[in-house]
Amino acid sequence: MLSFIDFANPWLVAIGLNTVLLALASILPKKLLTPAGLFHAWLLGVLIWVTLGWPGYLVVMFYFLVGSSVTRIGMAQKEAEGIAEKRSGARGPENVWGSALTAAVCALGVGILNSGLLIVSNLEFLLLLGYVASLSTKLADTTASEVGKAYGKRTFLITTLQPVSRGTEGAVSLEGTMAGVVASIAIACVGWAVGLVDLLGVCWCILAAFIATNLESVIGATLQSKYDWLTNEVVNIINTLIGAIAAMTLALIWKITIS
Repeated sequence: MLSFIDFANPWLVAIGLNTVLLALASILPKKLLTPAGLFHAWLLGVLIWVTLGWPGYLVVMFYFLVGSSVTRIGMAQKEAEGIAEKRSGARGPENVWGSALTAAVCALGVGILNSGLLIVSNLEFLLLLGYVASLSTKLADTTASEVGKAYGKRTFLITTLQPVSRGTEGAVSLEGTMAGVVASIAIACVGWAVGLVDLLGVCWCILAAFIATNLESVIGATLQSKYDWLTNEVVNIINTLIGAIAAMTLALIWKITIS
């Protein structure tokens, strides 16, 4: 019989929890992940639980569930117009890591700090902020894009403000932008509710998500079509990295200013 200590082992909990949840996800009629995506999501989930526990896990689950939901908004219309996500929104490995690689690196950093292998003052605070900010950024980007493609009445290229069709790389709309801001607020507040960031950190996450999402649109409008290696997944990694760095930079500037 397993002892209480066994059940308290984060590795056992992480493996058991992720196996059960992803087994359930695999039998849903609406597929959220491809078979390969399920395995990579399992790896990500185990890493997050082991390094950040249930608070970090709850934040990434919030991102995944809300992000998957908004991807399906107006799916029939977007598919008819040829601007829907491939596989009807089911996430593959490239989507998992494109969205969460930055968050995973931040979580791994926290795990290393907590193991005692590295001791750096204030670094854990910054890494937790970066973790929440990266997911706030990605959810804001996903929501802005999907809501804009479904409901954007007027879409403009961010670099020239010239009207363009919905789904154009680098296009922005008022409806999508506002939805993205709401999404970033929601997930940042989840991060605050579970104790990963403070209220000021929520502000940095929201502001960083707005900055990074707009810079991602600039990249899409200016660079993405010029370089084959600059895929949507690579752009997503850059986007979330900008969000994490922006939030950490804002926090450091604020700390220096008031000290």
